[in-house]
Amino acid sequence: MSQTQRIEALGARIASWSMKWRWAVVIGSILASVLISYGASTLRFAGDYRVFFGAENPEFLASQRAEQTFGRSDSVGFLVIPPAGDIYTANTMEVVHALTNASWRLPFVSRVDSLTNFQHTYGLEGELVVEDLLFDPSEATPERLADIRAIAENEPLLDGFVVSRGGEATIVNAVVQAPTDRPNVSSEIAAAARDIRAGVLEQFPDHQIELIGVSMLSATFEEAGLADSQTLIPAVYLIILVVMFAMLRSFSATFASLLLILLATLVGMGFGGWTGVALTPISLSAPTIILTIAVADAVHVLALVRQKIREGMEKRAAIEASIGLNFSPIALTSVTTIVGFLTLNFSDSPPFHHLGNITAAGIFAAWVFSITFLPAILSLLPLKFKPAAEGEAPLMERVAELVINRPREVAGVMVLSLAAMVAAIPTLTVNDQWSQYFDESLDFRGAVDTANPLFGTDQLNFILDPGEPGAVTEPEFLAAVDGFAEWLRTQNDSVAHVYALSDIMKRVNFNINADRPEFFAIPEDRSLAGQYLFVYELSLPFGLDLNDRVDINRQTTRVTASTWDISTEATRDLIADAEAWVATNAAGVMTVETTGSKRLFATVADRNIEAMFAGAGYLVVAIFVILALAFRSVGVGVLSLFANALPILATFGAWALLVGVVGFSVAAVGAVAVGLVVDFTVHFLSKYLRAREDAGAPEAVRYAFETAGSAIFVTTVILAAGFALLITSAFKLNADLGLMTAIAIVLSMLVNLLLVPSLLILRDRQTANRAVPAE
Repeated sequence: MSQTQRIEALGARIASWSMKWRWAVVIGSILASVLISYGASTLRFAGDYRVFFGAENPEFLASQRAEQTFGRSDSVGFLVIPPAGDIYTANTMEVVHALTNASWRLPFVSRVDSLTNFQHTYGLEGELVVEDLLFDPSEATPERLADIRAIAENEPLLDGFVVSRGGEATIVNAVVQAPTDRPNVSSEIAAAARDIRAGVLEQFPDHQIELIGVSMLSATFEEAGLADSQTLIPAVYLIILVVMFAMLRSFSATFASLLLILLATLVGMGFGGWTGVALTPISLSAPTIILTIAVADAVHVLALVRQKIREGMEKRAAIEASIGLNFSPIALTSVTTIVGFLTLNFSDSPPFHHLGNITAAGIFAAWVFSITFLPAILSLLPLKFKPAAEGEAPLMERVAELVINRPREVAGVMVLSLAAMVAAIPTLTVNDQWSQYFDESLDFRGAVDTANPLFGTDQLNFILDPGEPGAVTEPEFLAAVDGFAEWLRTQNDSVAHVYALSDIMKRVNFNINADRPEFFAIPEDRSLAGQYLFVYELSLPFGLDLNDRVDINRQTTRVTASTWDISTEATRDLIADAEAWVATNAAGVMTVETTGSKRLFATVADRNIEAMFAGAGYLVVAIFVILALAFRSVGVGVLSLFANALPILATFGAWALLVGVVGFSVAAVGAVAVGLVVDFTVHFLSKYLRAREDAGAPEAVRYAFETAGSAIFVTTVILAAGFALLITSAFKLNADLGLMTAIAIVLSMLVNLLLVPSLLILRDRQTANRAVPAE
């Protein structure tokens, strides 16, 4: 008995044992899955965008240091747009005043900035006066409103930051210091903000109020994931089961597959809970991916059971034969796929670690259940398939004959088509604008699109350090800060507004010196500048101090640049140019470190793509070693690598032609696609090599198409339909993952059913020609 036959016999014995003890196997599998799934009860959403960045990420570490110094810059922004397009009215001042007061009731709020509570300064008899710009909205007379307009239009810390430059909108910004270890905290804050908006709109229904800010971003990440888990993922399950039934024409086979999928998913999500995983929209893709792998395992078994029963074999014998023939391919597919998903731990983004680990656990469960639970449950269910009609030429049989008779032409067309796709890869550009992560149907995306032309969408924080405590009031340093701020203001294509300490110092110097124009400048003496800063801070009310602008040691200050909704490339260019300006114009005076969410998202894609390629390197070696050992052939191992890598590369090429832009979501595509590509390759090659022991290449190809071709085709139709449904997700990362994976599945099928057998036929012919002695 050959090694292949011994492995098939082992699989048949496991199936026979499972069917003999079917009730114990079925009940034991369900109980074990339910017990493991208890861990899922501890799963909670990580309502913070920071969860997407690894603890060793240098940009994230810089951001953490800045937050420890200046506080977190998370916020809820109430964007107010009056019906007449003019905020300088008594009615709108009442809206702003109401929102300002109500915002102090937000959970974890630490600061509220608005037009009405802006700390306006002026000089009075040699004294500095600091007061709310409009303490009482009842005082908003036409004359007072005209004064407020004049002040706002000439105040750098208001114009373009709190009020739009055209005066058609204003923002009430509430800074929150939410705890990082509290689940669903962003949704809690967002719910409170929505309640405040609803209450104000009830009083002033003619105004438009949109919710923006980083806290709303984090909440939308959570809400988008929940929406997919509650509607889209069940829809994927439904469409896959419907298509499966349409292809297999058996309620029992579909029901058995459904149970297998559910058990594997319960194990995967339970494992996630036991290991302390935090849910994100990315890790919530795990059930869908586990579903795909479990479906692939089930379809390979069921397709062969269907074939054997249609040929007249008794049900029990057909199940044993199917498990025996698929035992080795399912094992190899599962091992290589588990390794593929574990490579996601190379990613810089923790949610991808969670996705990989949850999915790996689910795939392992699907593997075990497909060779134990599946034969047991099938033996309990009625399985009836119509006998094959005489003279019927199944699709796979016709494809096999095409490949056997015209291998050169088929291989040529496939190589040229795939090469054209792969050649397009260099045209891909990387772009990670978080505002583009969400569909226009979401309120937050609409709010961001409304705010962008008025105020921009995000911020870059430049931490400027003169190198010694107390030096923040050094005139040379303040002059450098002022020069840097003025340079940023010239970057009109990227920068919407700049907030700098130097603007405050110039205004205070101006006010203390009787508002004389010649004193609207940086104080010339360090001690004088320190006194001015001290007097100004003493005059500020609680919650509106300068702790978010100057550190406690008076050594660093933060310059904030609000940016338009610019691309990742434009963001990197702005950061590079800003750091170059400091190196050229302020060397020896100060250093700069760039932080903020915009900075983080500008680098996350590159880091994840780099990690994906690093993980892919290990995966390629692992797949080669596993398959070369399993098939006992280095040549087959090389062919397997070729068949696995080519569809994934072609997928990125097709994406370049269809979309042209990738983000950090692509880090998961390789691992997801590899699991399915390996499945097709292993099943086809294992069947081919089994038959090749006793027959020539043409007959071996026919046998592979007969025993694996239909399952590969059915799996492709089922999974491509399911993943394509993800395109409708309101969360772009999931939509991209769905579309790219659907493309990869189809290309993988074409490679394994057209290119691989063509190459096998051509290799066989070449070998035969060499064996014929020359006359």
